[in-house]
Amino acid sequence: MPIYIHELSDWPEFRWDQNRLAERLAAVRHRQGRLIGRMEALGFALRSEATLENLTQEVLKSSEIEGEILDREQVRSSIARRLGIDIGGLTAADRHVEGVVEMMLDATEKNSEPLTEERLFGWHAAMFPTGRSGMKRIKVGGWRDDASGPMQLVSGPIGRERVHYEAPPAPRLAAEMKAFLDWFNGEAAIDPVLKAAVAHLWLVTVHPFDDGNGRIARAIADMALARSEGTAQRFYSMSAQIRQERNAYYDILEHTQKGDLDITPWLEWFLGCLDRAFDGAEHTLANVFNKARFWEKHAGAAFNDRQRDMLNRLLNGFEGKLTTSKWALIEKCSQDTALRDIDDLVARGILRKDPAGGRSTSYSLVEP
Repeated sequence: MPIYIHELSDWPEFRWDQNRLAERLAAVRHRQGRLIGRMEALGFALRSEATLENLTQEVLKSSEIEGEILDREQVRSSIARRLGIDIGGLTAADRHVEGVVEMMLDATEKNSEPLTEERLFGWHAAMFPTGRSGMKRIKVGGWRDDASGPMQLVSGPIGRERVHYEAPPAPRLAAEMKAFLDWFNGEAAIDPVLKAAVAHLWLVTVHPFDDGNGRIARAIADMALARSEGTAQRFYSMSAQIRQERNAYYDILEHTQKGDLDITPWLEWFLGCLDRAFDGAEHTLANVFNKARFWEKHAGAAFNDRQRDMLNRLLNGFEGKLTTSKWALIEKCSQDTALRDIDDLVARGILRKDPAGGRSTSYSLVEP
């Protein structure tokens, strides 16, 4: 049976090779500073749009990492409403989406406030408003009690399960979380970006809740990164990059949790992932500029509410193919009305018919 790092006598005295990290950390901090500087030079509207897009990605992808798919428009509308950003027609969000958004915004908008036990309990309760994870009832707004057995991360079919990790037993949690919160809220002599990485690892290793530990750990990392940047506005999404590298993410976590307290490899991976997240920010920023240019170009054009809403959806990254049936469903109109809306946009050179294929004609946005 493996020995996990939380069973070691010197837990949680993490250590790392500062010399191995120095060059990579300096490069990441340089890119981080340049990105924040560029964004602060933009106008308020573009900064708000970039923040909205990245927070939307953060919420969506952090849930996706755990296999949960949220509705993009619900998430985007919930964030826009809470931040006071006007995006036109808002989509009603269910209470689960509202709870996940509330947690993320509390972590980033109030990043300078202390992280407390009650605050974590509030996040957890917001994430699971029904008291269930799927069909399973869980303990909400409190540390797990291991009533159904030890907290294990398991994969594989029944009878051939593989245990990837076993967390500290429930009786240890109060002391474990006090140590974590004292450290996180303290003035430890550690670079804030490294603090984000250590906090992420520490929280998922303690695994204090019945469910939602990964999402809460990533929210805490975002909180620490926001502190490191001195701004609540988010111009990149760490979770979006982790989602792309999910297998490597789980592999390095498992390797670290079964190793010793030298966590240099985990910190190297985290810094590399953050660096690649900045690459993703360039793509997001390009989309924000693209959207701004589109509406500047068509500033004097008349669009009905259905057309304006659908054009924004296309500019935000519409998933799948746009057909008259989808238009009618999303905009709650007849297919005849949808076809008239689409034909008008095709005639104006804003939409184009896709090359023939399949049973339904589909349409795409003409690139500005």
